[in-house]
Amino acid sequence: MDQMQAIIANLSKHITPSQEAQNYFLSLLEQKEFARKEYLLREDQACRYFSFVVDGTFRAYHLNKEGKETTIMFAISDWWITDMPSFLHNKPAKVNIQALDHSIVLQISKTNLDRLLEMQPVFEKYIRILMQNAYTREQIRVLENLSLPASERYQNFLKKYPQIASQITQKQLASYLGITPEFLSTIRKQFTQGRIS
Repeated sequence: MDQMQAIIANLSKHITPSQEAQNYFLSLLEQKEFARKEYLLREDQACRYFSFVVDGTFRAYHLNKEGKETTIMFAISDWWITDMPSFLHNKPAKVNIQALDHSIVLQISKTNLDRLLEMQPVFEKYIRILMQNAYTREQIRVLENLSLPASERYQNFLKKYPQIASQITQKQLASYLGITPEFLSTIRKQFTQGRIS
């Protein structure tokens, strides 16, 4: 499946735009490739694009003043990623977004997204669904972090995102789960020994 077919397939899960609307949408996209460890976005830059991942894996993380990384989210093929507050309000980004392997994205700028929503209102439904899904996912994650032990959070991650778990380091996963790599190592050991089911 080529890049444009991939994003049309994603659209088709949520809306049924006319051929004219699809063509207009595609005309607003820019394709970009990223090498492993290359940055799509760095903290303090203005985030100018909403990016659809055609191929590859990205990690969004925040670096605090002490140099500690906290992983905010991952994105794999068929997912969108951005720093939404920065993208919408033209503020400095609070996260870094880095490719974990060779990756290809299709990007739409804020100006072109606004133009799309004005010219083709059917895409308002699409964007609304994306936002609802993202908000739901983040609320569930916050509630799990507050209420579930780390071992359950780890198991839930493996069940929900098996394709991500196989592509990231223990340190990256630990920072997403809010635990130390050493504690994650202990959980994994208990898991493989059958002491956690």
